[in-house]
Amino acid sequence: MNHHKGFTLLEVLVALAILAIAMSAIIKVMSENAKNASYLRDKTLAHWVAMNILTEIQVRGEWPNIGTKKGVAKMAERKWHWSLKISNTVDSELRRLEIKVSLNKIDLTVLVGFIALSQ
Repeated sequence: MNHHKGFTLLEVLVALAILAIAMSAIIKVMSENAKNASYLRDKTLAHWVAMNILTEIQVRGEWPNIGTKKGVAKMAERKWHWSLKISNTVDSELRRLEIKVSLNKIDLTVLVGFIALSQ
């Protein structure tokens, strides 16, 4: 009798099936990781846009009128759409500013800040 060393066809097929399942799981995880990284980058940039708008209002030192404003800001070679809602608070010398920033019609962040009346 001849005894050959090696794997049978069935053993090779089972090994390939296990390898294929493992590789598809790895590819899926890597894809989701890239998608999450992209989302976090966009969310961070949107927050920076909102902080810039709030800082510009604070630096101007003007008492903002109640109402809403909309605009576009450019950052990281993209156009970010923002809306600013200015409202009263319980304190008459304090205004509430709510800034929403979106990219491609998807709201990414909301920043709330307050402006005090300068004396």
